[in-house]
This record gives sequence, structure tokens and C-alpha cells, in this order.
Amino acid sequence: MKSLLKLTTAATVSLSALLAAGAASASSFAIRSGQSAEGLGMAYAGAASGGIGMGAMAWNPATITMFPGRNSQWNFTYLYANGDYKPTSPTTVTVPTPLGPRTVPIQAAGGSPLGTGNIGGDGAFIPASYSAWQLTDRFWIGLTTGAPFGLRSKPENQVHAAQTFGRSAKVRTINVAPTIGYKVNDWLSVGAALQVQYFSASLKQAAGVAANAAPVIIEGDTIDFGYRLGVTLTPFDGTTIGLAYRSSVRQTLEGTLRTATGPTPTAVIPVKANLNLPDSVVFGVSQVINEQWQAHLGVEWTNWSRFRNIPVVAQASGVPLTSLNFQYDDSWYFSAGLEYKYNRDLTLRAGVAYELSAVNDYNRQIFISDNDRLWLSAGASYQLNEKLKLDLGYTYIHVNSAKVNYTGNHPQQVVNPALRAISYTAKAEPYIHIVSAALTYRWDTPTETIPVRPVVRKN
Repeated sequence: MKSLLKLTTAATVSLSALLAAGAASASSFAIRSGQSAEGLGMAYAGAASGGIGMGAMAWNPATITMFPGRNSQWNFTYLYANGDYKPTSPTTVTVPTPLGPRTVPIQAAGGSPLGTGNIGGDGAFIPASYSAWQLTDRFWIGLTTGAPFGLRSKPENQVHAAQTFGRSAKVRTINVAPTIGYKVNDWLSVGAALQVQYFSASLKQAAGVAANAAPVIIEGDTIDFGYRLGVTLTPFDGTTIGLAYRSSVRQTLEGTLRTATGPTPTAVIPVKANLNLPDSVVFGVSQVINEQWQAHLGVEWTNWSRFRNIPVVAQASGVPLTSLNFQYDDSWYFSAGLEYKYNRDLTLRAGVAYELSAVNDYNRQIFISDNDRLWLSAGASYQLNEKLKLDLGYTYIHVNSAKVNYTGNHPQQVVNPALRAISYTAKAEPYIHIVSAALTYRWDTPTETIPVRPVVRKN
């Protein structure tokens, strides 16, 4: 059994890392939706209180103590996001003339008046996995893998009116988190996890408005660390309360800034940048109503306001070359879900959530069509046998109309005065479809009891 568990652990990490490295990015910077099929079917209500099954470990490590025995879960999610920025006014460019600066339509300067077309591409595949092993009646160890952040933005029209602000963007993360949990008594559990996170980014924009303008490309990657802490309380029979904190991960990217006119880059400068990904606090309550019904609530606050200005400096001299300015706000996520146990094996669930986005009409960039959003979710679980369970989840996300306003005061224009010569406004009507499936397997026999023994023994 020990050798089998070791093999399973290695395979879980390898599979998740391989898939995440290849495809785990989406048209939003934070990826909540890829963490759990069971949670997706309930809009992640009760994530902190263990209401979404093993996926709750990604939010609250203390929930590991809710899974007796030895368990593993594999989640596979497909996310399709659609966002099409269409100009709401003619795009103009201020150009120098012998008589002084003159503002002209972008076509007069050799540019394209087109919108972006869909920036979401063909969607993205997002994996996640969880393992929990109960060592004693009070002590658990485990592992979570996933992709908590990601972005893949590639406009259908690579030559468009806003290409100087962005042609494409790709952000990839792989997060591996060894986890421990301890059941202090019948009503209190605590947990902690170490986050080991790989982060890579590639941002491309055009050096000018013309169709043949050279691309400017910033690329870099890094591996850095963070942590998660959590607690669960069971004050009454059938009531579970969870509270957890996920730390910021300070990612220290090293890479290059280059300008290319063809296959051979004309300039390559080694650069580095420090960015602080947001920390967050999540709270959840799960309540058993009767033998068939269970209700869940959740609230999550994410400290996106720490994600503001990111200087990009030359590695050799430390001289700032440019800056990535976001000026985000904090975000809030409110969720509610309900589960109905149809029979011994089949459980049905549904949920609704509303998210107050970190992105607004002032700071929104052409890469992202985020805004406040409504989640509508449904899902089901089926216990195939005493060891194997199947979860399915679906969510439709209605995103409020998203506007970009590059009219001189946008954070990207503030840091780069040359971009103030371009005036561009556009609007998108984004929406997102997400489907997810998961398999949960229990490696030991459910009827076997875990021996009661202390974690530390005295000779």
C-alpha cells in the first residue's frame, strides 16, 4: 500500500504539472473555476467550511480532517470565455505636423479601426488534484495541485485599433501545496499548507499603430513560496464553520524585453520584475437541514489593491525600463448553495454567486474583459461504489458590460506618455461557460478504522 500511495502521489503531481504548464490559463487573471467540479456545481458556496468536498483544501487546509482514510481526487475543467471589444467611438491619433500636433483618425496614420474580435480564443483546460491521508485519529497529511491564476488573451484581429496597448497576454501558474491538518477535538480542527508556485508571463504589444509595427515582448518566469492557514469549527451537530487565509506570493520574475521585426530580434534586454499576487480571506458556513437537504454560504475577500504598479528594470543596471500599471481594487465574492440527497448514491446541487471585480472602467485593459459578474451553477455527484465517486459541475457566468477607456488618464497611458497620443474607447459583452468533472477514489477500505495513537510517542 505504501508503494502504491507513493506512486499515486508522483503521478498526481506530474499529471497536474504537465497539463497546467500546457493549458491552464483562462480569460481572467484569477481562476476560481478550475479548482473543484463539486464546488463548481454550487458556485463554491461553503468552500471554507468543507461544503465542496476535497476541493475545499484549496481554500482551507483544515478541511483535510473531514476526509477519513486515504483519498485522492482529480478534477478536469474546461473554461470558454468570450469577450469582444468593439470601438464605441472613432479611434484617433495625435501626430506631429509642420504646423504642430494634429489629431487624425487612426486610418490616416496607417492603423486599423477594427475591434479586437473575441479575446478568449478556444478556451482553456484547467486541472486540479487533491490527496488526503489520515495517519492517526487526529493527524492528516495531504497535497493539492492546481492553477490558481491564469490568463490567455489573444484577439482574433491581431491588427486592431488598440494594438499598442496589447496584442496578446499569457499567464501560467502551477501551485503545489503540501498540507497538514490536526483535529484538536470533536469541534475544532486546524490546518496549514506551504504553497510552491511556478509563475510565467508573456505580454505582447505593438510598437506603433501600423499593421507592420514591430512587436514589443516582455517574458519572464519564477518559482516562489507562500502559505495557507485555516480552521474549522463544529459548534453544533450539523453545523460547520470555516475561516482561512491565503498569503500573498511575491513572484520575482526574470526574463527579457525584446523588440522584433522578424525572426531575429533587434534588441534583447534581460529584465526582472517583482509582483505581489493578492492574499485573501475566505469564510464559509455549511448547515445540515435534514437527512436530504444541506445549505452552504460563503464570502471571500481578495486583496487585489496590492496589485498596482510593477516596475520592469534591467537586470544589469537596475534602471527602470517600463512599468506595468494595473491599479486594481479589492474584490468580494458572495455565494450560496443548496444540496439535495436524492437517494443513497445521487446528490444534486445548485448555487448562485455574485462577484465584485477588482477591475473597473478606469483600470480595465484590452487584455481582460472582467467586470462584476453573476454565477449560476448546477451539478451532481454519484457514488459509483464504496471507493469511487463521480462529480459533474456546470456554471454560466454573466459578466456586466466591460468598457475600456484609453483617453489619456488610463494607468497604461500614465506610465507611457507616448500612448497618450492614442484615444480609444470600446465595450465588450462578456460571458463564460465552464464544465467540470472529477473522480474521487478512496484507497483504503471504508469499514476499516484508523488506529487511535498519539502523533508523538515516548520511549
